Amino acid sequence: MVKFSKELEAQLIPEWKDAFVNYWQLKKYVKKIKISKTPISDQTHLLQFHQEDVDSQYGFSIFDPVRYAFKRLSAKFQNSSDDQKEMIIQVRNKNGEGDEESVYQTELLDLFSEEDEVKEFFERLDEELNKVNQFYKTKEREFVERGEALNKQLETLLDLKQILNERRKKNHLLRLESGLSLPRSNSSSVRSTSDYSESGTEVDDKSPGFSSPTIEDGKNGVNSFMAGTRMKTKKLGKTRSGLRIDIPATNPTRTISAVTSMLWEDLVNNPKKEGPGDFINRKKIQCAEKMIRGAFVELYRGLGLLKTYRLGDEVESIFTKHFANDDRKKAMKFLRPQVNKASHMITFLVGLFTGSFVALFSVYAILAHMSDIFSARTEPGYLETVYPVFSTFALLSLHLFMYGCNIFMWKSTRINYTFIFEFSPSTTLKYRDAFLMCASFMSAVVGAMVIHLILRSSHVAPTTVDAIPGVLLLCFIALLICPFNIFYRSTRYCFIRVIRNIVFSPFYKVLMVDFFMADQLCSQIPLLRHMETTACYFLAKSFKTHQYEICHQSKLYKELAYVISFAPYYWRAMQCARRWFDEGDVNHLANLGKYVSAMFAAGARLTFARQQDHLWMFMVVLTSSIATVYQLYWDFVKDWGILNRKSKNPWLRDDLILKSKNIYYISIFINVLLRLVWIESVTRISNPTGLMESQVLDFFLASLEIVRRGHWNYYRLENEHLNNVGKFRAVNTVPLPFRDMDTDD
Repeated sequence: MVKFSKELEAQLIPEWKDAFVNYWQLKKYVKKIKISKTPISDQTHLLQFHQEDVDSQYGFSIFDPVRYAFKRLSAKFQNSSDDQKEMIIQVRNKNGEGDEESVYQTELLDLFSEEDEVKEFFERLDEELNKVNQFYKTKEREFVERGEALNKQLETLLDLKQILNERRKKNHLLRLESGLSLPRSNSSSVRSTSDYSESGTEVDDKSPGFSSPTIEDGKNGVNSFMAGTRMKTKKLGKTRSGLRIDIPATNPTRTISAVTSMLWEDLVNNPKKEGPGDFINRKKIQCAEKMIRGAFVELYRGLGLLKTYRLGDEVESIFTKHFANDDRKKAMKFLRPQVNKASHMITFLVGLFTGSFVALFSVYAILAHMSDIFSARTEPGYLETVYPVFSTFALLSLHLFMYGCNIFMWKSTRINYTFIFEFSPSTTLKYRDAFLMCASFMSAVVGAMVIHLILRSSHVAPTTVDAIPGVLLLCFIALLICPFNIFYRSTRYCFIRVIRNIVFSPFYKVLMVDFFMADQLCSQIPLLRHMETTACYFLAKSFKTHQYEICHQSKLYKELAYVISFAPYYWRAMQCARRWFDEGDVNHLANLGKYVSAMFAAGARLTFARQQDHLWMFMVVLTSSIATVYQLYWDFVKDWGILNRKSKNPWLRDDLILKSKNIYYISIFINVLLRLVWIESVTRISNPTGLMESQVLDFFLASLEIVRRGHWNYYRLENEHLNNVGKFRAVNTVPLPFRDMDTDD
């Protein structure tokens, strides 16, 4: 069984942690009560009893101080008079019974002196009770107001959907009337169409649920239907003449449209005034419906956190009726997504593939030694063929392994990474899943390396042998985009969507997972460079001609090296620009400067690698030093939230998750050390003598950067979990689509 303190800590909502009962402070008060009210000769026994209580089944419960206090009260109650028995404890509202802002106070009358620890304990209990009560009422009022606003939005949505459907029917009937009257009067049909088709809506003649009228009743019913539609349209124009649909710019199309519209309004200074109903079209209504549905889901989640089940039932019924076609099972998939249970098969497969990797790597090492594959005679060709492809998969697998370690640590320390990244609880990866992907990747890669080496040693045609790395790469690309529900399809597609959002920055709205993944790409520049080499190797058909110098001597290849080295920093900088545009926080511009400085440092290193003179050595040292200091400051102060001189934990932050402070100081040192790895990549202190030694050193340095990023990931999310540095709330506030322009200030 788990102690009560651990249960309470597991149920704490990080963003609301200050509103929860301060259980640990109350424990100190009750310990003070027990010690002060016990003779000195019995205090040793009391402390021993307290330790046994802490180690009991449920630990030191929050109810222990109450029980102890009431034991003392009951003893005094037996010796008190009848009048005192009736009023021994009173809890009253200081603001009066009719006041909504209730402030409760416990009165113990004269049974305790002013200095009595029990009375002080009850005063602390009153403070905690009032704190929780006031917070609950405030949040409940906030959710009720949000629910009322959502109901109004839903009413507007239903009205607009009804008008849209009626206009579809109207246009269909107009076409029917035109077809009936076309042989007699072509001009009248044109006039009718022009009178009633100015809505600008998209018309779907095959809309479901609509049965086309027949020829007999079509002509008779068209006039009455048109009159009713015209009246409803006029009513909509009167009641919602100032209505506007605001669709957030979450994708490139909406972003470009929003920017163009804003610039047009600024230049012309006389924006187009939409007439009654002109703002209605099917695409906007669909986007608005999706936004309102998401808002209801977040409202339901907030009510669940607040344990307001009465209001939660109302949200369930509304959501089931309007967004799930009265299908409760379908509605619960949105409102209460189920968390997949861990499978023992995953653990078994992790062990199986890990063992396979170790065995295959041992076989590869033995075969490489026996065939003398890394000798001076065979080293260049083999490394040009194998190293770029296999090192790409090795670095990717290492990153997956570090991500699995991150998930394990986040879960162990109760960091709510699923909510922070806005992952679906039913499809989010667990650490065993990440380890399985890592182990399976590396088993396949090392297996391909063994096959490649065996065939090469068996004097098979080099053209066939050297195609193995390319086949392996194509297989993994096919697996990534495979549409079948195998091997974590939801995770693969989520990865593709995130990469798309990053590449097309700043046109997509930046989410936490987007800029987190972009930061990971900043540590994977060597992997991207290896992908460039691999692509050039196979596109130039070097595996057939064995002219490995073609890629390295190509001008286009050298220019693309700059683009690939700049791309991750550019994407991250554009994300900062987009967040500044959306939120107006200048800190995002300061963060943008960090990535610009990294771009200058990366460009200087590439240029120095090609023309090693004193000028470019100076430029490398200057730009890299500025970028490193900038990055270290942002790591510690902004991302980790430490180096606070006024913190109760020296040079750390006030709230820490890990118990040992020394771990944080060691992490600071490790992060500084790994940030300075670029010194070795420039100066080559280890002085590699051959191509193999140089390639191995580059791979080792790239691996250290991935380890540093994995180390950084934990503390970044720890700070986000504790201090909400990214301004993400316990319940996301979804923007609402409909806005009344007449009521805006």
